[in-house]
Formats: sequence, structure tokens, C-alpha cells
Amino acid sequence: MSEYKIFLQERDQIDFLIQKGYKITKVTENLNGAYIEFENNEQEDKEVLHIITPEGRKYFSVLLISQQQGA
Repeated sequence: MSEYKIFLQERDQIDFLIQKGYKITKVTENLNGAYIEFENNEQEDKEVLHIITPEGRKYFSVLLISQQQGA
């Protein structure tokens, strides 16, 4: 699968969680990518995504910055 298609899947997963009311609470980066922890306070639920593409990492970084500015 091409890297662009992988990015599209990652973006869709991130957008899906954001639309369901999840917020990014923790980011752990390593050589294999980034693990993003999402938390939904209403449902008291946590999800973790593994983002491996550089575009995906940029995408969630922008969302994290806007989330922090909106708080």
C-alpha cells in the first residue's frame, strides 16, 4: 500500500475519534512513529492510535495545537 493511502487511513481514524468527542491527551513518539492517546470524558473511554507516516504526524500535531489553543 502506498504511503499516501496509509496517511488517508490514519487521517480518517483521527477524524473519526475527534468527531466522536475524543481529545488528544498523550503523545509518545519513537522511531516507529507516534502513539496518540485519545480520551473521551463523557464516555470515560480511551483509544490509542499508532501513526507511522510523516503526514499523519503533522496532521495530528496541527489538531493538537488547535485543541490547546481552544482550551
